[in-house]
Amino acid sequence: MSRQTQLTFPDDFWWGSAWSAEQSEGRGETGKAETVWDRWFHEEPHRFYKRIGPSITTDHIHRYHEDIQLMKQTGHNSFRVSISWARMFPNDGVGKPNEKAIAYYRDLFTEMKNNNIKVFANLYHFDMPAKLQDKGGWESREVVDAYVNFADTCFLAFGDLVYHWFTFNEPLGPILGSYLEDFHYPNLIDFNRGAQAAFFTILAHAKAIQTFKKYQLSSKIGVILNLSPTFPRSQNSADKKAAEIADLFYTRSFLDPMVKGVFPEKLVSLLEEYDQLPVDFNDTDLKIIEENTAQILGLNYYEPRRVKARTSAVNLESPFLPEWFFEPHIMPGRRMNEYRGWEIYEKGIYDLCMDIKNNYGNIESFISENGMGVANEERFMDENGQVIDDYRIEFIQDHLAYLWKAIQDGCNIKGYHLWTFIDCWSWINAYKNRYGLVSLDLATQKRTIKKSGLFYKELSKQNGFSYDLERLVD
Repeated sequence: MSRQTQLTFPDDFWWGSAWSAEQSEGRGETGKAETVWDRWFHEEPHRFYKRIGPSITTDHIHRYHEDIQLMKQTGHNSFRVSISWARMFPNDGVGKPNEKAIAYYRDLFTEMKNNNIKVFANLYHFDMPAKLQDKGGWESREVVDAYVNFADTCFLAFGDLVYHWFTFNEPLGPILGSYLEDFHYPNLIDFNRGAQAAFFTILAHAKAIQTFKKYQLSSKIGVILNLSPTFPRSQNSADKKAAEIADLFYTRSFLDPMVKGVFPEKLVSLLEEYDQLPVDFNDTDLKIIEENTAQILGLNYYEPRRVKARTSAVNLESPFLPEWFFEPHIMPGRRMNEYRGWEIYEKGIYDLCMDIKNNYGNIESFISENGMGVANEERFMDENGQVIDDYRIEFIQDHLAYLWKAIQDGCNIKGYHLWTFIDCWSWINAYKNRYGLVSLDLATQKRTIKKSGLFYKELSKQNGFSYDLERLVD
């Protein structure tokens, strides 16, 4: 017989969710520049699931008043939006700010505040204006300057309404997708150019923080990183070395400079050895990065990273990639989210939080994304059209139990945001996998709260839930 314990979270804990402008807003009538997703969909629509592009998505721009009421009904006291650079600067990301866009975001944020929902505003979520990509994207100092101007405009326009700011969501994502793994426009395979883009992304983050400081707002500014604890296959020295290198590439490459202000020496040495360091940087850049670090950290956690020493020789004629130094380890017996191809490992969220506590000054943090995408959720609808997603409720509870344990063990964790609020458009996968607390009928745009949405309301109301702690593993 299981013994239930009431797990209570700290006072004023942030219960909410997150999404991005490009995945939720739709184009609307404010004016908006072409983004890299518009461009890519136009050029290669066959690479997008069911040829569904980003023009309408979840139509939040027309339905935000209704959506905010649904936030209340699902227990939100906070919500992370992103501000569309292309909407704020419809003249290809530069020029004069768009007054219609400013009016839209001010009304959205005011409505959220009036309904006691804290505004977490993110400035960049994979949505580069296409013409700025043509100028080099994150490889270009000109684009860095345009981003800082965009950030400055947002601080001035919305500083009185935003509770916390974030420079980037998952900055590693566009680097991996654009330069290493072919899932993000312009789909290059070139590590050295990716290293330059990564450096300038980090510089843009620091310069935005530098600009933010001059306004002396009551809010904080930070960054949201996709972080997976890295586990070696075994304690064999070769496996452990492989895990260390994987962690340098995929975790510490952004975490260290954005939180500590310095780059990992071992990563710098390795890139220098293989002639893969960025070519355009100077001491002034490094000083700006050192002096302007994140004040708060968002942790996106979905799956662990498991690696092993390579079992085959590297083809030195192939493009340089991190996988030259390790291979993924497919652990026998792992639990999977078969729809997304991700391992489900709840304890990973505890390990991640403890790493931040022990190695990054226990910086104020929160879980900024965690969630479960499931295909064909219509299978689980009852006669009233409600999705009975007990699997999502269990997923949330199991992760929250480990998060609660991390807080008990001293981690400075202030909240939990789910991905996502309403089923939203997902980059090249459209609506194949559904993540929302609220289901979306794509044809009619009708929203219906899932069983998990009702659970989330109760979770927020009680500031916790009952759980059998014997399910936790050390």
